[in-house]
Amino acid sequence: MAQLIEPLSQGLGDELALADERGTTSWVEFNERVNRLMSALSSAGLTKNDTLAILSENRREYYECMAAATHLGLRYVPINWHWVAEEVSYVLENSDSNALLVSDRFAGLAAEALAQPDCPPLKIAAAMGEDPPAPFLGYEALLAESSPEESPATGLGGPMFYTSGTTGRPKGVVSGAFSGDDKPIELMMFVGKSIVGNLGMPEVGRTLLVGPVYHSAQWAFSFLPLLAGNAVVMRHGFSAEETLDLIDEYGITNIHLVPTQFVRLLRVEEKRRKSFDGSSLQAVWHGAAPCSPNTKRAMIDWWGEKVSEYYGSTESAIISTISSQEWLARPGSLGKPLPNLEVRVIKEDGSTADTGESGQLYFRNQMGTDFEYHKDPEKTEAAHLEPGVFSVGDIGYLDEDGYLYMSDRKIDMIISGGVNIYPAEIEGVLVAHSAVADAAVFGIPNEEFGEEVKAAVELLPEFAASDELAEEIKTHCRDHLAGYKTPRSVDFEEKLPRHPTGKLYKRILRDRYWEGLDRKI
Repeated sequence: MAQLIEPLSQGLGDELALADERGTTSWVEFNERVNRLMSALSSAGLTKNDTLAILSENRREYYECMAAATHLGLRYVPINWHWVAEEVSYVLENSDSNALLVSDRFAGLAAEALAQPDCPPLKIAAAMGEDPPAPFLGYEALLAESSPEESPATGLGGPMFYTSGTTGRPKGVVSGAFSGDDKPIELMMFVGKSIVGNLGMPEVGRTLLVGPVYHSAQWAFSFLPLLAGNAVVMRHGFSAEETLDLIDEYGITNIHLVPTQFVRLLRVEEKRRKSFDGSSLQAVWHGAAPCSPNTKRAMIDWWGEKVSEYYGSTESAIISTISSQEWLARPGSLGKPLPNLEVRVIKEDGSTADTGESGQLYFRNQMGTDFEYHKDPEKTEAAHLEPGVFSVGDIGYLDEDGYLYMSDRKIDMIISGGVNIYPAEIEGVLVAHSAVADAAVFGIPNEEFGEEVKAAVELLPEFAASDELAEEIKTHCRDHLAGYKTPRSVDFEEKLPRHPTGKLYKRILRDRYWEGLDRKI
């Protein structure tokens, strides 16, 4: 990959590029393996603008897949490994996937998804690891049989992330930054260097990934710095004690965390916390969920004023950032918008809000970058005030100094452990249960995760509420949804509070759990 990896291979050679639980990869090895994978994908018939789906835990091969797709001009789709087969199959079909690369850990799930009636035919399906099961080819065998010579660049490939949909299905987000036939492959390296420079990372540092790379934030804070020369050390899951060990062992300079991980780190026994060095850390970023001010202050006290926060979304990328020093002076702020971002605060009547006055937040990237929802022009149009000016539904305001504050989140969305959960999908599964007449799903307080999923259910007349039925309903949800979407608890209501128009007043149900608490970002 002369435009991306080859210069890093030549300059950094045998230094660490990737590390996971299974071993390490040098820059030279990374370059060769990416070249071999490009050759294998090309030989299978993949061409520019085809789609490659990836279903895997965090592992070194994941970054090989993304780098190869970037070079070949492929769109790649990181699949949420918590999804069930029906959800995976839907995304394969909706994204027009032509190829699927999976890890042996999720090969069974992938095989079940491929057997679904609407799943599209693929040009190639391969599994990482030893002894790949049918119907998958062996990933390592493909590489061994393919040429290590670099394939010619045909255009810039990029990711399409799927977000949970308010209408019950995940939606693919197509970013204008990485789509279009006119973009050179070098653009991705430029973006990587910009991320490193603007977010306080060293030119040649080491990133620790302890969140799922299928999430757009974890991707941005690991894959993009990799293209600028920052090695990535990754783990499939998060352990607070292991995270402290890895930071000191590898000399980690950059890390992205969510508030739930802050809470778990702060719960580590005092003796272990005191033995943690952490002097290598230069950039500690958090976002994706509300963070308790007390938790954030405790992390700043422990790790120093290197803890920074950002606000953004899959659709918008990063909108604003705030340093420790700024946040301590303005607790609750999400910082100033980036120089290339224009923020408009629009009230319900369509007028522009005054300074300090809340309204729906709209954004415009002055570089012209926009997004669309894949195969959903109506939702794309609904998210835009005008071409290039869009909203993700958040409510907030700007103060007199231009600092951004959030006064509420997207209506009804639940954020649990940094993961966005939309109730509509869960409600659709609940009402499919034979005992359920109506259902409402909302978030209630959870000390560790911020929020947890609560279901309120109205039963059909012939059914009676019981603990056994509540467990049966939760089991029904687990059979049709990813585990993190399954309600932690079920309440039975005699009648759900609906307006004659059909609108459900969830606040009537939800507010009883939030009395005395501040349900705000």
